[in-house]
Formats: sequence, structure tokens, C-alpha cells
Amino acid sequence: MAESLYPYYDGQLGIDYSREKSSFRIWAPTACSIKLLLYERETDKRPLLIQELEKDIKGTWFTEITGDLAGVYHIYQVQIGKEINRVIDPYTRAVGTNSRLGLIVDLARTNPPGWENDKRVKLARPQDAIIYETHIRDFTSSAGSGIFYKNKYLAFTERGTVNKSGLKTGIDHLKELGITHLHLLPVFDFATVDDLAADEYNWGYDPYYYNVPEGSYATNPADESRIREFKEMVKSLHDNGIGIIMDVVYNHTYYTEDSPFNKIVPGYYYRKDRYGNFSNGSGTGNETASERPMVRKFILDSVLYWAKEYHIDGFRFDLMALHDRKTMAEVERALHELDPSILIYGEPWTGGLSRLEPREQMVKGRQKGMRIAVFNDHFRNAIKGDNDGSGRGFVSGAAGQVPNIIRGIVGGIEYSGEIKDFTSEPWETINYVSSHDNLTLWDKLIRSNPEDSEKTRIKMDRLAQGIILTAQGIPFIHGGEELLRSKYGHHNSYNAGDEINQFNWERKTIYYSTFAYYKGLIKLRKEHPAFRLKNTEEIRKCLKFLAVPENTVGFYLGEHANDDPWKRIVVFFNPEGKKQLFRLPFSGFWRVVVDDNRAGTETLYLINKDYVELAPISMMVLYQ
Repeated sequence: MAESLYPYYDGQLGIDYSREKSSFRIWAPTACSIKLLLYERETDKRPLLIQELEKDIKGTWFTEITGDLAGVYHIYQVQIGKEINRVIDPYTRAVGTNSRLGLIVDLARTNPPGWENDKRVKLARPQDAIIYETHIRDFTSSAGSGIFYKNKYLAFTERGTVNKSGLKTGIDHLKELGITHLHLLPVFDFATVDDLAADEYNWGYDPYYYNVPEGSYATNPADESRIREFKEMVKSLHDNGIGIIMDVVYNHTYYTEDSPFNKIVPGYYYRKDRYGNFSNGSGTGNETASERPMVRKFILDSVLYWAKEYHIDGFRFDLMALHDRKTMAEVERALHELDPSILIYGEPWTGGLSRLEPREQMVKGRQKGMRIAVFNDHFRNAIKGDNDGSGRGFVSGAAGQVPNIIRGIVGGIEYSGEIKDFTSEPWETINYVSSHDNLTLWDKLIRSNPEDSEKTRIKMDRLAQGIILTAQGIPFIHGGEELLRSKYGHHNSYNAGDEINQFNWERKTIYYSTFAYYKGLIKLRKEHPAFRLKNTEEIRKCLKFLAVPENTVGFYLGEHANDDPWKRIVVFFNPEGKKQLFRLPFSGFWRVVVDDNRAGTETLYLINKDYVELAPISMMVLYQ
């Protein structure tokens, strides 16, 4: 695209508010004229003021209005050729109900008490994180949640909530479980839910205004409540030692021709094929052109705005392979200059054929040498089999997966000539067995192992998560797995409603022993740095694989790996349907902290033999 037609502007765009005056700057290099319309109320038909913007430097248009405009609504009228579009600038930081009008806000007035002292969760390194993924409605909507502010940001500010049996729910449940970071499915403004409809549901991968919190999760979508309540949620999580990760979807927009971007600068923000059609690498009708300077600038400006204004702890990039490597490198540099603890990870795949050069796509392996992680589907598939079918994995009866499990255990690094995958360092892999996409782990095990008993499938589930939580890299848990969450076999529940998606909090009572097992594994990982080795060199030095029976895995961590208080740690995985004998690498007493029934850091019992017997479909962790 011609640089002269689309000049790069490196300054601040959007509204610059103060109580004395507000300035408005919009990048629209192909526009003929732009008018700003102000409204006192969002229901008003007649504008309070109409003001012409003047053409300014580098493709921008500018105007300034004196007086305190906080609480005033606005929209632009952009003329391109003979066409006139009414549109809110994509840089807007607030909107009214259902994003019909933009809203001018004094952000300082939206800060909750103590906000100036709010701090992100600090990590020595990314692999110290334990990520828990959920959706605001899924986690809070159930009548049995005990939560007052169901489906709202404020649900995460409530303490003391319990299920019908008196067990903890909500934020207290997260604290009890021990996770470090909460990954929320999209919480920016999205298009497919009516802000005022109590029963509409969507995951939110349909972006509208990227720099605005979603209105349906606020108590009042018309005013700045959504900003204040979002910050209250962040502060509450931080006060409880939990970081917050935003799921960001810069790779496509919900609308295409009628998107805010396209109404202001037609054709610029999207990739097109050789015939002039919108490229559809997202599988949803379009894909944004991150390699273009002003698109890259928007993504950078947006993540920095969320990180600075809302104190966000991390970003998960949807379909990250649709973004060019240079853009992601600049995102990583800018965010880590602000705070090295900020987590950045994403999906290393596209949703269809993209016009982005293959060598530029952020697929697995392209993250090497960057402080960016990608989802490890190799490890996921080795553990459980395919996502939605009846295929089996290591935990559910498949043979031949041991080499793939071993590659996952070392964090995907080049451990040796035979053991290597797509990472150069362990912080580049997100280790997971399930996520919001596809069947839940529990539903997958029902599908792949229908003839097995519930008791057997519970063993498979615990073993799967045990592998994730003792492997090198960054562990990621799909919210509700600790309750053996079911979505009743629904594999793509993005709009399936609360009935399918909501947590059944009574499952915490029914399957409390599994919850306790997950909690124990998390405690083990958090308290023992041997499971979070610093780098590739340390993994090669401190992690050794043991000679074990066929189709099983055993490894040893020592001596005092990564300054672990335990001198030697041994981990065994037995996916077989029969007991197996495993030889221990050193003689003397061994303390068992994880077996087929219990997990944690307390000694369950002592062993003083040169071997140990593992129950069918189980794991064991021992130390000296």
C-alpha cells in the first residue's frame, strides 16, 4: 500500500481529556471531511454540538473543545468520497449501551480506593505461573454459586461465597485451589450480546471496541460503571494474590465492511486476496493486517493501554499465527519494558488460509528466542488423544506416546538428539490438556473410554493433570476441570448459553477428592522450584529420565534442582491398567507425597526399598 496515501502517525490518537478541555484526533487519511457530534444523553436525537475537525499532520484530523466533557456521548461523521459514515473511533476508551455512541470519561474518577497502590503479581520467570482459564458467566451464573453479582465483573470482588454444601466458590475457590493467574475469555467490548439482555451468551471472540470493557458484565452499561467495576475486579484479584490475563482478539473483527476501522479508512486494516476479496485466515470472514504500520500501532497502543490503565498481568493472543512476527516482537518488547512479569502467549495457528507470508506467521517454533509462549498441542494430543473424537492418548490407553510425553516433560526444548520439539526455552510452552475450545477433559474421556467405569476415568483425569503440573514450562488449566466439569458432550459451546456452560458448583461436593488432588498438585508445583527449572541448560543438567517398564515414564530431578529444599525428587507415570514395578535410582528412605489417591507436599508414607509399586493408571512423586 502506498505510504503517501496512508502516512504513519506515531503520536497519541483518540480523545485526550482534561477538566479544562478535550482534544480529538482521528487517523483518516482518505477522508474528505469529519464532524464530531456530541450528545448530552445517549437517548437524545439532537446533538448538543456539531464540530468540524480540521485536516492535520500525517493523515490525522483534529479538534479541541473547551470545558469539562466527562459524561458526554459522541460519534463521528466521516465522509469518504460521496459516502458518509457514522462511527465511533476505534481508539475510544468508553461507549454507551450496546456501543451506539462513544462516551467521554475522566479515567481518574473511575479508580477504586487504593488503586494507586495496586500492583501486578510479580513473577521471577513465566514458568512460575499457574494459569486458570474461565469465562465470567461460566464461573458465576449458577444459582448454586452463592454469588450475588452473577455474570458481572463484581462477582470477583465477593468473598465468603459457598455452594449448597458450604464449600467455597468464586474468588475464594480460586485462592483455595492455589492458581496464580486467572485467564478470562474476552472482556473487551464484543458485538454479539445485548448489554441489557440477561440471558444472552457468547464467549466474546467477536471484537467491536478493543479498548472498552464489555458492557453486559457491568451493572450499568450506559455510563463509566464498566470501567470502575473492571478495575474493582482487577484490584480484588490482586489483593488475593491472583493476576489477571486478558484474552485478546486483534486478528479479526466481528464486522468487516461495517467495522469501525473500515468505516474510517476503507480497505486499510484488512488483508485481501488477489481478487480484492477479504482474506479469511480467521475463519470468521476477515483478518486484520498486523504488518501494516497503523494496524501494528493500534495493537501496540491497545495492549499498553490495558496494561497501564487496568494493571493487566498478561495477554493471550487468539489465532496468534495471523500476526506477523515483527508485530509480536514489538508487543513483547513494549510490554516487558513496562513490566518483565507480564505474561504473553497465544495460539500458534490460524483459523484458515491467510494472506500473511508463511515465514511471518507466529506458528510453533517462531517464538524461539522471544519471551512469548505458545500452546503445546503436541503434548495435549499425546496425553489425551484427539480433541473431540474417540482417539485415545497416553492416559486413556494408547500405546506409542511415551516419546511425545517425554518431549512435553522437558518443556519442548532440545534436550538431546532424540528428545526435542519446538521451543528453545521452557517458558515458550503453555502445557495444557484442555481449554474452552473442544470437549472438556472429562467429556473427552467419556467419549474415548465409554466402556471404562467413572472411577477409572477419574484416574485418567488426575494422571493427565498430574503430567501437566509436573512438566517443565507454563501449566494451564481449563476452569472447572478440578470439578470434572462437563458440558454434556458439547464441543463448541461459544453461544450455547448458561445451561451448557455454567459451572455446576455441586460437583465440587461430589468430586471433592479430585478437587483436593488438583489443589495438592498445584501446591507441590508452587512450593518446589524443581518443577520450574530456569532454562534449557538447567533442564539438561537436573532432569534425568529413568529406566522404566514399557509404556510408562519416570524421571528424576536433583540434586536440589533450582535450589529446591528436597535433594532428590522422582516422578513416575503408569497409564497401564495393571500395577507396575518401578526401580528407584538411589537406595535409602523415600517419602511419598503423591500417589493414586492423594497429592501435595506432606509425607503420605515412607518407602525403604529399591523399587516402588504403582497402582493402575496413576502417578507417584517421591523425594529424599
